[in-house]
Amino acid sequence: MSNELSTSKIIKNGLWDNNTALVQLLGLCPLLAVTGTLINGLGLGIATTFVLVGSNLTVSVIRQYIPKEIRIPIFVMLIASFVTNVQLLMNAFTYELYLILGIFIPLIVTNCMIIGRAEAFASRNKPFASLIDALAQGIGFTLVLMILGALRELIGQGTLFDGAHLLFGEWAKELTIHIYSQETSFLFAILPPGAFIALGILIAIKNCMQQK
Repeated sequence: MSNELSTSKIIKNGLWDNNTALVQLLGLCPLLAVTGTLINGLGLGIATTFVLVGSNLTVSVIRQYIPKEIRIPIFVMLIASFVTNVQLLMNAFTYELYLILGIFIPLIVTNCMIIGRAEAFASRNKPFASLIDALAQGIGFTLVLMILGALRELIGQGTLFDGAHLLFGEWAKELTIHIYSQETSFLFAILPPGAFIALGILIAIKNCMQQK
């Protein structure tokens, strides 16, 4: 029972109580920059989750062999190796999306969320708990990316799932939903100022729900 409770607490912590984007406010650079559409947010979220899972598991497995004095450089090297794998995979299978996300893929290396989970959790817990933590934190971060991207895309362009083929293939072009048509895009929603306001609204909604 204690293991189940611990696991559920880890999941709830990553998805809601200690959500990286809405509570810790980490990873705001990619969060605000690439969430112009839902698909962009989903793509970056999947990439970040992959790196987070790989780094958490690796750090947890070798944690007893890492000297405390140089643990941070080791964490960064491990994270960088997984980011390189993500870059190569995206370059091979989702090249157009890789070009859109651009510099924010290699910048995953410096994402405070990933380094923070390696330092605060993976280096102190067993592999299974570290895996659950990585999945919960990654999914929580991805959901915020998707919601933020959906809001900005809907208000700015009047669509949802625009560019789904960049991630899922040509068949996904049919997934695009046109909510309303407009001659020009609402740039304020698409540009970073709109992202700040949308994120503030999401944080306010979460705080209100949590207080109730």
